Amino acid sequence: MSVARLLMGVAGLALMGVGVFRLLDVSDLTGVLIWLGAAVALHDALIAPLVLLIGLLLVRGRVRGPVRGALLVTGALTAVALPVLLRPGRPANSSVLPLDYPRNWLLALVAVAAVTALLQAARGIRRSRRRPPSQARQPSGR
Repeated sequence: MSVARLLMGVAGLALMGVGVFRLLDVSDLTGVLIWLGAAVALHDALIAPLVLLIGLLLVRGRVRGPVRGALLVTGALTAVALPVLLRPGRPANSSVLPLDYPRNWLLALVAVAAVTALLQAARGIRRSRRRPPSQARQPSGR
């Protein structure tokens, strides 16, 4: 076992201990357990099958590299932003969400799309430079 692997395992166990310790301070443990159960059910019944289906369609459609990466990043950004996106409007406490999260989420998605488009364009240019000249341009041996 490598040292890095051992350190990552120790760090993971320490963080799990912090989570359990913080969970002991929760007054409504039933609500937390219901929320966790609903999150697992939502993941297993909707999110995971949807991601697998999209992945299958992308592979069959020959979509590779940057587009698949962009979809993964978009999914992760959306998962992080989902609680804020599902509760629109101004919160009662202005320090809770002082930023415009829906706008910033959309800007992040636009940035991901722009970087993906640039990467795809660069790949296309690189491929076109590597291709041999077409046979129509070569003189025939007649």
